[in-house]
Amino acid sequence: MKKCLALPFITHPGIELIGKTVQDAVSDGKIQYEAMKAVSDEFDTMGCTAIMDLTVEAEAFGAEISMPEDEIPTVKGRLLKSAADVEKLSVPDLGQGRLKEFLKANKLAVENITAKPVFSGCIGPFSLAGRLYGMSEIMISMYTEPETVLLLLLKCTEFLIRYCMELKKTGTVGVIMAEPAAGLLSNEDCMVYSSDFVKKIVNTVQDDNFTVILHNCGNMGQCTYAMIASGANALHFGNTVDIVEVLQDCPSDKIVMGNIDPVRVFKQSDPNTVREVTADLLERTRNYANFVISSGCDIPPRTPLENIRAFFEVVKKYNDKNYGAE
Repeated sequence: MKKCLALPFITHPGIELIGKTVQDAVSDGKIQYEAMKAVSDEFDTMGCTAIMDLTVEAEAFGAEISMPEDEIPTVKGRLLKSAADVEKLSVPDLGQGRLKEFLKANKLAVENITAKPVFSGCIGPFSLAGRLYGMSEIMISMYTEPETVLLLLLKCTEFLIRYCMELKKTGTVGVIMAEPAAGLLSNEDCMVYSSDFVKKIVNTVQDDNFTVILHNCGNMGQCTYAMIASGANALHFGNTVDIVEVLQDCPSDKIVMGNIDPVRVFKQSDPNTVREVTADLLERTRNYANFVISSGCDIPPRTPLENIRAFFEVVKKYNDKNYGAE
């Protein structure tokens, strides 16, 4: 058995540690890197993660974005309203929108955070398609005009392959691909409308030096097998699943990550509750060497730092007790 590694998705606390706003960090690559560096310096995390902003790719396609000062950006309205819009949609180059700033953040992080691996981030193909076409509309169109949805997914996937290849060139060790919208689907639909396209990306970018971590916090357990079929080397789960059941379902050579509630536990509870929840999760998963403890999703803005410290304190105590202090 080996020590349990910890990789919660922490970027917002880093933004706050350097006295900047979310808007600053998602607009300026240098500030985003500085937030990542602050997290790396402050917490004993196994790696650094780029900010989880699931609008940057949609914006590159031309979607309108709402960007509050201290909340994560959101997509406004629908860019695509018909099959004709999808047919006319061109795949953007990597000079559009804020993509350059995100690439800059990754590059600076790799150059300056040398003690830990750096993980890039991107959206998944179905979640991107849903942001461009509208989630309610895409869920209906899957049944009324599936060829339109599949064409849109092909275009999203072509773009994501290009973007992930460029992220890989910055020197990061992998990409956390956020595909939460796929959690709305049955296992069969998740295969057709998400995993088949994720697999195209995985087959192009994943190798011995670059891992795809497929994150689906929407999965309630019904599409775990579709996630496995994506070929991603690591799977990241939200707090709605029983992580022990997931570990039983997943092959032992597949990294399984999760799944402490980022809102109710990390943000809204107190250090003692965080300690109890963390200790319980470590105990329940102790027989699984492929488990990496994490948050169930991105830890939100204004999460108390003492709660995050309590999480790492318990992980350290658990490892010291079971595997000896370093």
